[in-house]
Amino acid sequence: MQLNISGHHLDVTEAINSYVEKKFKRIARHDDHVTNVHVVISVDRHDQRAEATLHGVGGEIFADAQSDDLYAAIDQLVDRIDRQILKQKEKRIERRQGKQ
Repeated sequence: MQLNISGHHLDVTEAINSYVEKKFKRIARHDDHVTNVHVVISVDRHDQRAEATLHGVGGEIFADAQSDDLYAAIDQLVDRIDRQILKQKEKRIERRQGKQ
C-alpha cells in the first residue's frame, strides 16, 4: 500500500507522518486490495481536518473528519475508512458466495 500524506496550510511533520502511517496499518490488515492512499491534512482557523481517498480493487473510498484536535481528526478518519473497508469487503465476499 502506497501512502501519500500532504498538508494544506500545514507542514507535515515527522510526528504527524508517523502517526498517520501507524493508523493506516490497521487498514492494510483488514484489506490487502488497497493499492494507494492519499491523505490530506488541513488547518482552517480552529478546525483541524483530515481527509483520505483510497484506491483499490473495489473502487475508490473517500472519507473526511473534522475536529478541534488534529490527532482526534485522524482517529475519526481512520475509523470511518475502516468501517467502509469492512463493509466493502463483506459485499465482495457475499457476491462471491452467491448471497446477493
